[in-house]
This record gives sequence, C-alpha cells and structure tokens, in this order.
Amino acid sequence: MSTPPILAYENLGLQLGSHWLFQDINLYIGPRDKLALIGRNGAGKTTMMRLIAGDIECDKGKRTIIPGTHIVMLEQDPDFSDCDTLIDFTQKGDDAPAEYEVRALADQIGIDLDKKAKTASGGEKRRAAICLALALKPDLLLLDEPTNHLDLEAIEWLENYLSRFNGAFVVISHDREFLTNLTKQTFWLDRGTMRRNEVGFGGYEAWMEKVYADEEKAAHRLDAKLKLENHWLVHGVTARRKRNQGRLEKLYEMREQRKSMIGPAGTAKLAAATNDVKTKTVIDAKEINKAYGDRKLVKDFTLRIQRGDRIGIVGANGTGKTTLIRILTGEDTPDSGEIKISKTLSGIVIDQQRKLLEPQKQVRDVLADGSDWIDVRGVRKHVQGYLKEFLFEPSLIDAKVGTLSGGEKSRLLLAREFARESNLLVLDEPTNDLDLETLDLLQEVISDYDGTVLLVSHDRDFLNRTVNLTLGLDGSGEIDIIVGGYADWVAKRPNRNHKIDKNNGQISSPKNKAKHDSPSDKPAPKKRKLSYKDQRDYDLLPQQIEDYEKAIIKAEEQLSDPQLYTQNPERFAALTKSIEDYNAAKDAAEERWLEIAEMAEQLQS
Repeated sequence: MSTPPILAYENLGLQLGSHWLFQDINLYIGPRDKLALIGRNGAGKTTMMRLIAGDIECDKGKRTIIPGTHIVMLEQDPDFSDCDTLIDFTQKGDDAPAEYEVRALADQIGIDLDKKAKTASGGEKRRAAICLALALKPDLLLLDEPTNHLDLEAIEWLENYLSRFNGAFVVISHDREFLTNLTKQTFWLDRGTMRRNEVGFGGYEAWMEKVYADEEKAAHRLDAKLKLENHWLVHGVTARRKRNQGRLEKLYEMREQRKSMIGPAGTAKLAAATNDVKTKTVIDAKEINKAYGDRKLVKDFTLRIQRGDRIGIVGANGTGKTTLIRILTGEDTPDSGEIKISKTLSGIVIDQQRKLLEPQKQVRDVLADGSDWIDVRGVRKHVQGYLKEFLFEPSLIDAKVGTLSGGEKSRLLLAREFARESNLLVLDEPTNDLDLETLDLLQEVISDYDGTVLLVSHDRDFLNRTVNLTLGLDGSGEIDIIVGGYADWVAKRPNRNHKIDKNNGQISSPKNKAKHDSPSDKPAPKKRKLSYKDQRDYDLLPQQIEDYEKAIIKAEEQLSDPQLYTQNPERFAALTKSIEDYNAAKDAAEERWLEIAEMAEQLQS
C-alpha cells in the first residue's frame, strides 16, 4: 500500500462454541478503500464487521488502529424500541450529530424524521439509520445490507453519496449493481479464511472461479469423498451461475416474443386474439383505475398477463406497487375497469415478514410438519436432500429457526413455499438478506417455474436477470409497460419521477409527467453459443464426474478388505488399476468442464 492502513488485524481468530469461526486471518483497510465484503450466509460477514468495528473482541490476534479513527457501523436491524420518533433515534448518546445535519440528509434521501418510530416502515427506519451514520462523519463506514427495504430512488441516492465519500467503507450487500458501481477492493470470507483482492465486485466472480479452479487442480490427490464434497461445494454454485447465463438467453427470447404482443404507447394488446392465446391468459386487466381519496394510484391500466410471464414491478415507496399487486391477484377491486382472473389460478405469496418462521420451531417442522419427507410439487423427497437443493447443510434439519441467520431464514421460507403446487408466484422483495449464491439459486428456480411470476424488487441486477416485462410506477397513476428489465425501463424513461441529480446528490422531480413508453427497441443481444460438442460436454460432464467419484468410492471400499491382497492378489491389482484409471478420467473430465465453463463465460461477456 502507498499509505499505511487505518486498521489492521494480524492472525485474527474467533471461536464460536467449540470451533473456530475464523483463524489466522490477516486484513488491513486503507484510508480510502472501498471494500465489498463477500461470503455465503453463515460465513460470518456480520461478525467480521463487528470485529472491525470493535464491538466484539477476538479470541486471538492483534488489532491495530490509527488513534482518532472514527468507525461507524450501519446495522441490518437497528433498535428503535426506545425511541418515540425517528429523530429521537438519531439524537441518542453523547456523540449524537447535530440535528440540523441529520435533517439536511433526511431532506435529500426523502424521509420525515418526525414520524413515530412505532408506525414507521422498514424503509423509513432504514433511511433514518443511514442519515445518522452519514451525519456522524466516519473515517471508516461499515454498511451491513444498506439497501434492504430501500426503494430504487433511495438506493441511487445512497450510491451517489458513497461515490463521493472521502473516507473508507466496507459494505455487505446482495445488490450486485450497487457493489459493482461502488467498490474497488474485495474481502472474500470463504470457509473460515479471508482473501483480499485489489479489484471491486465487478471482478469478484472471475477471481472466485480462478481460486476454485486452482484449488480443484491442487486437490486431485485428496481423499475421494472429500474431493467430491469440495467439488460440489464450489462448482455446484459456479455451475449454477453459468447455467443461469444460459437462462438469460431464454429470457431474451421471451422478451422478443412479448414485444410482439405490446402495442404502441405501452398498452398491452394481443397481436392476434387466437384461441391458443386466450387459453394462456391468466390475468386480463382493462382500463383499470384505483384511487384513495384524491390520490390516483392506478390510471387507465390495461395489460393481459400470459402464463409463464415474469413481471417486475418497480417504483418508489408509496407509488402503488402493493395496490397494483392486490388488484392483479384479486385481493382488491378497482374503482372502475374490468379485471378477469383465470379460475384455475392458484398462487403463493412470499413476502418480507417471514410470518411462518416461528423461532422455537425446528427446520423440519417448518418444511415438513416434523416429518422426514416432503412433497415437492407432487414429487416425494427426503427433507435433508431437499435442504441441500437450497444450499443448506443437511445437519440443520433439527436446528431451531431462531438460530438461523437472516439469509438462512429467507432461504428456508423459499424452500417451504416453492415446494407447494401453484401456477402464480408473488414475490415481495425476495432478495432481502440473501447472499449472492442464493440469489443465483432463486434466479434458477424462477426461470424453471412453470407458472406466472409477479416480482416486486429494488434489486436492479436481479430484475434484469429474471423478468421479461417491467411495470414502472411513478405515483401519478400512469404505469409504464416496458419489455425487458429495470435497465430497459430506465432507458425508456430519462425523465422518470424522482430522478437523481448527479450534481448535488438530491432526489428531484421533473416538471413534466412521463407517459407510457413504447416497448424497448434495444436490439436483442447477438447469440453467441458453444459448439454442439462443447455444449454436450458441458451438460453431461458433471454427471460423469459424479459417476467416476462413486466408482472410486466403491472400488476403495472393496480394496479396504485386509484379506483381499492375500486371498485374491489379482483382484487387488485390478482394483488398484481401476482406481488409477478412474482418477485420471475424472481429472480429465474436470479439466475439460472447467475449460468449457471458461469458454461459456467469455462468450457471455
């Protein structure tokens, strides 16, 4: 480093019960570092933040900090219980910032700090906590999921503010675009170790795959079972992400097909009202209007939703997203207009509240009412095997829900709800508290879902990866209907409501209200594909590798018989040779798979 760090740890170690959560970790933070802290749910990211903040002591190691360094941590769930109003929360303690400074930030991010804390929403509390953290003027700012509960405009404001921040920050976030736009270095917590790379999150995934590939090559002489677990631990996740790249191609095709059904000025119309199309329609809304008092939330809205549509709903808090969802699903009725919902529509709703997750219950109780088996959309599966599909250790089957991390609770709720039979899936901010690998899993599940998806989210990257239609609300009642994801909506709405002023970082409103936009005319990305042979190897090799592993294990079990060598030396020699051959074939298959995976990544980028 050209300048000395403001904080460093040498040989950091922390015990969690009888085992070490971290051990022999060295880290440093420079005075202008913009760090992403990456790791799976349960890897200890929040604990590491608290160590950096000095809130907890390490069990071994040395902490060095430049005297006078001011560290401020924005927690995931700040405590408002003893506060009457939001402004009271910002004025607690002897080191509270000046009230006028907090209120100046509140005006920019758009929050009334005189609101009662008990009635404030999660987004309002989050904005108040952000105002406090920034007003404290830290040298090192620690941000634990800062975008949770924020709408898109507030996220853009925070992103703009942090881009001009003079100090250092470390941020934990599931928001890929937020991390990519802001970070310049990366901390990666992985299996109890910490790695640092001098690139931001934009280079993280390529770095991660290189590390895993190097580990795979170095581990080829390890015990077969250990290697099998390691292979699917690291490559099961990266393979999923690569499969999702292929799913993006299908998504682009869906968008092109949907574009043909959208008429001028953003009004959804059928190109041809054929019987086939009619049977595919699940929700048909015509000239829908909805108001509360003098405030019109939905105005002359027309849309025919087809079976298999993935629809993203975006807009600032209070613009009517929930109202629109309730109308489309039949929970609320419009003031005027016509809404037809298929009689066969059977939906499940996954919201932010986790109402089903009682802390005292065990994981098996939540998933299967205490049974060892669960019916997953008509297929009977063992609970432990199903848990693995959602990236849980099978041993967690008897764990109490209250002991799970926030991300693990969200993942458990997803596992429970996705097991149910349905043809309509309503997701309200599903990405909150999920790690990046679980987001890849959720993208895969949504892509493979047979029914229709209605998705409310502030995660720009996730919307771009999953939806084929975007409904954009600005609070005026007008609803933009755009083919594509969030980026397509932004491209078609340069003057959208609450546009961020990049010069002063404040949220401003345009003079002219935006009207419906025509469908995205952005050309579809040119298809670049693997050859037939490469694609076939890419699809089949993972199963072949697993078969080789099973064959090796079976041969080693037979070889473990202590009397085999004396009673049947020829069989002993044959088994030894077969293990060598299987290992060689498996290593070659892994090398080939990694080579094709890299080719696929390059083609996509």
